[in-house]
Amino acid sequence: MKKLLFDLFPVIVFFIAYMLGNANADAANAILANVGLPQPTGTVNKPGIYLATMVAIVASFAQVGWVKLRGQKVETLLWVSLGIIVVFGGATLLLHDAKFIMWKPTILYWLTAAFLLVAQLLGRNPTKSLMSAQQIEAPNTVWNWLNVSWIGFFSFLGVANLYVAQNFPEETWVKFKLFGVMGLMFTFMIGQGLFLAKYLDKTEPEKEEKP
Repeated sequence: MKKLLFDLFPVIVFFIAYMLGNANADAANAILANVGLPQPTGTVNKPGIYLATMVAIVASFAQVGWVKLRGQKVETLLWVSLGIIVVFGGATLLLHDAKFIMWKPTILYWLTAAFLLVAQLLGRNPTKSLMSAQQIEAPNTVWNWLNVSWIGFFSFLGVANLYVAQNFPEETWVKFKLFGVMGLMFTFMIGQGLFLAKYLDKTEPEKEEKP
């Protein structure tokens, strides 16, 4: 749970900054004007998407800094996520086009799916490696199926993100980015947990001594 909240930290602050930015447009425009970024012509009536993007970039750097400060290794996926938010978030801020930041989750989800697929083709199973600490003993066919299911899930998330971004209002996409994706993630993980329950390494309870 802690790791999931840590991974969602930039998404959570993105949502908060977006809502506050749109609710306080004058203050948000003033902040954006003071950070040295090119400004669009005129005042942006709903600058929340730009404020949220800037905050999410800072939050992503803070994530990496926190991990390094604790002397831990920064996971490859975290570096990739940082790179994507800098590129696509930067394009949104410099070109004043929200479609770049809206594409960012899809790129991340599809890169994750591609990583899982390539790893499996090379004879590795990241899903098995991540769950090995949970004392789960399952056949390789089960682990391979689980890895494939994660590939399909992240591929689906990428498509779903694009569909919502292109067919619904911006605010709906922002809410889906947090609540929708988090709900789908929890549902998927619960389903996998129920499936793997029978493979848990259960130690036999000690027999009670007869009086």
